[in-house]
Formats: sequence, structure tokens, C-alpha cells
Amino acid sequence: MSEEIGKVRPARVPGASRRDFLRRANLAALGTLVGMAVPSPQWNPFSRAYAAESAGVRGKDGLTVLTPRPLNAETPPHLLDDEVTPTARHFIRNNGIVPADLDPAAWELRIDGLVDRPMTLRIDDLRSGFEVVTHRLVIECGGNGRSGFEPPTRGNQWTYGAVGCAEWTGVRLADVLEAAGVKSTAIYTAHEGADRHLSGTPGKLPISRGVPIEKAMDPYNLIAFGMNGGPLHPMNGAPLRLVIPGWPGSCSQKWLNRIWLRDIVHDGPKMTGSSYRVPRYPVSPGASVPEEDLEIIHAMPVKSLITRPRTGAHVSGLELEVAGHAWVGDSEVTKVDLSIDFGATWQPAQLSPPHNPHAWQRFMGRIRFPQSGYFEVWARATDTTGASQPFRAAWNPKGYLNNAMHHVSVQVG
Repeated sequence: MSEEIGKVRPARVPGASRRDFLRRANLAALGTLVGMAVPSPQWNPFSRAYAAESAGVRGKDGLTVLTPRPLNAETPPHLLDDEVTPTARHFIRNNGIVPADLDPAAWELRIDGLVDRPMTLRIDDLRSGFEVVTHRLVIECGGNGRSGFEPPTRGNQWTYGAVGCAEWTGVRLADVLEAAGVKSTAIYTAHEGADRHLSGTPGKLPISRGVPIEKAMDPYNLIAFGMNGGPLHPMNGAPLRLVIPGWPGSCSQKWLNRIWLRDIVHDGPKMTGSSYRVPRYPVSPGASVPEEDLEIIHAMPVKSLITRPRTGAHVSGLELEVAGHAWVGDSEVTKVDLSIDFGATWQPAQLSPPHNPHAWQRFMGRIRFPQSGYFEVWARATDTTGASQPFRAAWNPKGYLNNAMHHVSVQVG
């Protein structure tokens, strides 16, 4: 891994929230999280300078820190313009503390539970025993866009950048499960990783989610050991992780060391209560919803992101090229439309097909403005089911699935 330290900017949070962020930051925690040298003693650990300069992550560049412990950081939309998200630009979503020992040669993955042939596999076993494939796959946090809900909901206040479409290399999850022999009584997977709980309690898992067997057998689910032609980044799950595209990123367990099959819906940490669940029916903003009325999130909704121009751009003439990506959980995007008059009229953008299923799709369009002044460019994606992005997403207690239309502001002339 490169020894160059990339810059990760702390989120701009006003008032008390900003102060709380800085109080939580401390030398030892950040040093452990990002694997960097602890700053010299003359640095004040509660100063803005310290927070900005010490939150560097090797191999990451330009991300915005939401929380330092566990480390969570998102990517500004204009840095997501690549068709394949560079490793340095892929967001970070952690629930616990990154494992200390990430030696790929010694890493083991256990497959057990309701299988005929329990197995313990090393990464070399995966490479030699199964077909190795590479796919472009979108991973998006279920809470991406949480900051857009009103009233606010608790949790990481992601804006738009908890998403990426990297090129992942590994073996099919379905192939490994078939080799283990899935018993007829198995209905759900359970995933475990080696990350440590924030409490430090031995054996306590920070997160363990799973998916129905039907979803697990999708041929584009990977047990991945490669990312963009190289190894996985430690903050993206090295040396081994799941990639379950189209569903919340929390299903894609990082630092993967166990998959077991169960005859019930998995009930591990972040699978029960209100975690990654939304109401079964529409609710008014701010309403309380009984847990029995919440259902587990499966496929992610249709969504798009304008990556060029960046918001706040100045346009010298009256024409502008607009570009970005569109994606959807378990289907495909059929069209993207652009508007500069707040949805009064729309014009179609050119939309490319996905490189492979579960990859995002590139869209491009050329806008002509009627005059100089302030404009907003809005993008709206539509999928194969006919579902389109709304102007405002339906509110839910945990702030999930915000697929409201993205827009950028531009000053013309």
C-alpha cells in the first residue's frame, strides 16, 4: 500500500455538533483507526487544525469525515465522476474498529451452519478452487442521504457520497455455498467479520447481517479479495469481504471470516429492532413507528447523482455539459431526464447501459440556458418498473433510502 497520506476533511458541522465531534476525537483513537503516526504533543487534540490534519487515511483522498470512531467518511459528488470509482475515492462505512491483523496469507473463512460440508477456506483456496471473476458493482449505504430528512433522524448524516462503483475481484458467493451443500432447511445467510466492537468486549460483534438464500445465490454476489486491480483497502474490508450489490451496503460484510446458514431470518447485530428497517406503510414526518411495523430493507431504490459540474460552478456561456451516474437495486435504469426549471419541463439525457448487472450507468446531457443568472440542474432517473425519483423521499424513523432527486446549482454568464 502506498505510504502517501491522503487528506480526509472533517464534516462541516456548526455549533454544538461540531464541538461534540472534536471532543470525541482523541490522539489514540484516530491513530489506531487510520494507521498513522500520532501527532506531536504540542498539537491540541480538540483544535480544528488537529481534526483537519490528523484525520488522514493512507490510500484515501478528498473524503469528508462524518465520525472518527468508528471512522465514517463520504465522497463529494464531483469526485465520483469516474465510471469505476477509484479506491482512493471509495467511501468508508465502519461500525466497529478495523482488525489489527490483516495478513491475507493467514486469513480464514469458515462456511458452516446448515450445510452438508462445513469448510474452512484460505484466500488461496478460494483462488484455486473456484472461478475468479471481476465485476463493477455498486455499494451504497442504506443511510446515504440521511441529512436530507426533515425532521432530522439519528445516525451518520450522509449527504450524497456514501456510494461507489468499484471493480471487485473474487469468487461467486453462490459457488462457495453450492460447494458446501446448502441444506433444504436453510432460508437465510448470516455474515460475520473480524472487526471489533467499540466497547472492546471480546467476542461482541459490531454488525452481523445476512440475506435470504434466494438473494445469496445471485451470481453477482462476490466473496471479494481484490479491488480495482489491486488488493482491498483496509478501510474497505481487506483482506476479504462480501459484495452484495443492489441491497444496503451493510449486507456486504467487511473483514469477512464466517458465513453460516440458518433456518430463521438472521438475528445478529443490526438485523433486529429498527436497524435497516423502514415502515410497512407511509408515516408522517417525525412519527413513532412500532418495531413490529418495520420491515427489513431489501433492494435499494432508483437513484442518480450529478458528478459534473460540481455544485456552485460558474458557466461562462449559455451551454453546459452535465454528467453523472444512475443505479437501482435489483433492476436497471431505463432513462434519466434533466430539468433547469424545477421540473416544469424535462429533457432526456443520453444513458449508457450498465457494464454488467448491478453496475451504475453513465448519463450525459447538454443543457442550453435561456439567459444568464442562477439555475439549478436537476436529474431524475427511472427504472424498468416505471419508478422514478421523487422530489422528496418518504420520511422514516432511521433516515434510510433517501432517493430524492439530486441537483447542482450553477451561475450562468
